Amino acid sequence: MLQTGSKAPRHANRMVLRLLGPGLVTGAADDDPSGIATYSQAGAQFGYGLLWTVFLTTPFMIAIQLVSARIGRVTGKGLAANVVEIAPRWLVIALISLLIAANTFNIAADIAAMGEALALVIGGLIHEHALIFAALSVLLQVFVPYRQYAPILKVLTLTLFAYVITALTVDIPWSTALLAAVWPRPTLSADYFLMVVAVLGTTISPYLFFWQASQEVEEMNRGVVSRPLRELARGGSLELHRIRIDTTVGMMFSNVIAFSIILTTAAVLNANGITNVSSATQAAEALRPLAGDFTFLLFALGIIGTGLLAIPVLAGSAAYGVAEALGWHATLEAKAPDAVGFYAIIAAATVIGFGLGFTGIDAIHMLVWSAVLNGIVAVPIMAMMMAIVSNQKLMGRFRARSWLVILGWLGTALMAIAVIALFSSFFL
Repeated sequence: MLQTGSKAPRHANRMVLRLLGPGLVTGAADDDPSGIATYSQAGAQFGYGLLWTVFLTTPFMIAIQLVSARIGRVTGKGLAANVVEIAPRWLVIALISLLIAANTFNIAADIAAMGEALALVIGGLIHEHALIFAALSVLLQVFVPYRQYAPILKVLTLTLFAYVITALTVDIPWSTALLAAVWPRPTLSADYFLMVVAVLGTTISPYLFFWQASQEVEEMNRGVVSRPLRELARGGSLELHRIRIDTTVGMMFSNVIAFSIILTTAAVLNANGITNVSSATQAAEALRPLAGDFTFLLFALGIIGTGLLAIPVLAGSAAYGVAEALGWHATLEAKAPDAVGFYAIIAAATVIGFGLGFTGIDAIHMLVWSAVLNGIVAVPIMAMMMAIVSNQKLMGRFRARSWLVILGWLGTALMAIAVIALFSSFFL
């Protein structure tokens, strides 16, 4: 009886791990070093004044990622492969090209931040550290099959808890912070509005759509039911239940981390008059004399861990998009000779991203370009996703329910407003 009891917790843990997969990894990858920089600046510049944005984005983020995951699992194809069925191929390729460019700039900023963070912790040369991270990312994706690589990505999500711990190591006036989170008092200024747009754009990003849909296909191919749900005469509800749990947990986890970063930088940097943070590593450096070495170390190591998770997602989502749009073999389970084009995109995006670090272009400019390109891509892709998930022919009996359709379209409208605001800001 004792032996049976000891096995029960292990069995329960395995069940939880099975439920959490693409959604958890996707949510965690959203908090990449570039995202950390955005959230750090939000906290440093406006204190607790932007905590409300985390609550605002959570339901829309969950909804649009549920749409993405549902499309992948029901159709058995990635997002780009589905989009070409309802839109001209030239338009899809144009949008994917912009996605590649945005992801590459994002990879460049992330690799640079990781190199800087490691140099802060152990010393050494920034570019050499960056080269190690870039090479490691490519080698793992190319030579490690998906069934072995997926658990590595899951483990890397644990590094984000560094930011929860960081928030607990500093003195936070919780009543003030929580009041600001639930009762916002907007500042009527261009800088405030632009930061709101930046947080929205960081939280809801196109590369996450492509990644999660394709990861559901990867999971399908190695699962018990290795067929698209729409081909099943009955059943399928358990898979959708898994997707709901996985995606909800992943997106809420992502926003807890964002909340923790804004909270920490507001309590330490803003409270001490430091209101301008241009990178995640600058935030880590600024925390050191004010919050101590332990807080600095957690923040810096978190940059490295999140980068190791995010770079494969950024490069991989670009590769899935290109390969699916052009009809190439697209899977991380394939050996390199069997998916040359797919792996070539992964390698090229990472290598070019690394190379941009030598051009003298600062990370802030690369992030601005990435945000603009993501804005161009996000709204039409989200609209197409909503058209797909509502399509009886493509989704069969798994067409989205009205609540998901409504939330998805509201999220699309929110992003459209954010993009219009972003472009309008260039003319202010």
